[in-house]
Amino acid sequence: MSFRTNLQYLRSQRNMTQEQLAMLLGVSRQAISKWESDKAYPEMDKLLAICDLFGCTLDDLVLGDVSHPASGLANARQSVGAPASAEIPANASAVTPAATPLAASAASQAGTASPVKTPAALPRDLTGYDAHRRMFATLIASGIAVIVASVGVANLFDEENSIIGVSPLNDFLTFLCICVGVIIGLALLIPGNMSHAAFKRAHPYVEDFYTENDRRREMRTLAIGVVGGVAAILIGIAVVVYAGDVMEVDAGWPNAVMLLLCAAGIFGFVYGGMRYGLLNIDRYNSRNEADRKVPAGEQDSTAKLTGAVNGIIMLAVTVISLIVLFLSLAMDWHVGRRFFWIPWPIGSILCAIASIVIAMLRDYRGSGNDRH
Repeated sequence: MSFRTNLQYLRSQRNMTQEQLAMLLGVSRQAISKWESDKAYPEMDKLLAICDLFGCTLDDLVLGDVSHPASGLANARQSVGAPASAEIPANASAVTPAATPLAASAASQAGTASPVKTPAALPRDLTGYDAHRRMFATLIASGIAVIVASVGVANLFDEENSIIGVSPLNDFLTFLCICVGVIIGLALLIPGNMSHAAFKRAHPYVEDFYTENDRRREMRTLAIGVVGGVAAILIGIAVVVYAGDVMEVDAGWPNAVMLLLCAAGIFGFVYGGMRYGLLNIDRYNSRNEADRKVPAGEQDSTAKLTGAVNGIIMLAVTVISLIVLFLSLAMDWHVGRRFFWIPWPIGSILCAIASIVIAMLRDYRGSGNDRH
């Protein structure tokens, strides 16, 4: 078989299009088409990349038959008792077939046995997708959990039941805890999203290499995260109820414990859900394909619109929070000092809703253009 026939065979074994193979190799679809029509020949680094991708040898790819690799033929010969090499002993002329019927039978079987057709090797993670998936889920889940946890720590300095007692530093420490938590959270969320966007640009197509065992394992991780998260939140609520009804403590550390447990529960939800959701490589590829079909100018306008809307939302909620905080300090308004942080999580939810709506509108416009 020729190189082009071998390449077509390997691609068909994986149900892979020319465009998908081109994205995996970092070349254009036209280059793959030229290789398969003998109009061009790949360079050595691309040949080695093809061998690594499909799990074949360079000799079989270029000179042999990848459906019947030479190593498989040697194994077939050894399985019937014949040597892998075709060397003939020096005294072979003195040996008659009648004197060695077993050897003759083995030689006959080796000569007539057809080589076993070898399927293509199973897909492998050549792009580092799995490591990126784990890191992306860790960064996003940690960023959200840190912001919620910072609000919990801030409640330790609630003026009604502060851990340092009555002090003019309580309000400052409350504000400081939330600010530090938001900064750390953003330092995790922003790089996480940027790394995911960069990975999608570098690898617009990823071959699905996950097995059923991988999916079952991630399903167990998701179940543990959900059950553990629900348990943590329920325990936090129980602590607040117990502290209020039995200990008659309605503020301070009970709320801090509840929010810290909620942060742990949210981490379990987000981390387990993202790890399991990112196993769906078909969805990853289809979304990247949809993004490629959208004109570059429209993509830029969508990104700018999303950023502008989210920026306006977060700016508005920040202004509202600061106004509530300063008014509560000036007017000695205890309720305002306890709940001035609430607009920030509400703003985060609104940003997520706005991003989803803008993406849906973009997809709807794209499907409408395809119909026309």
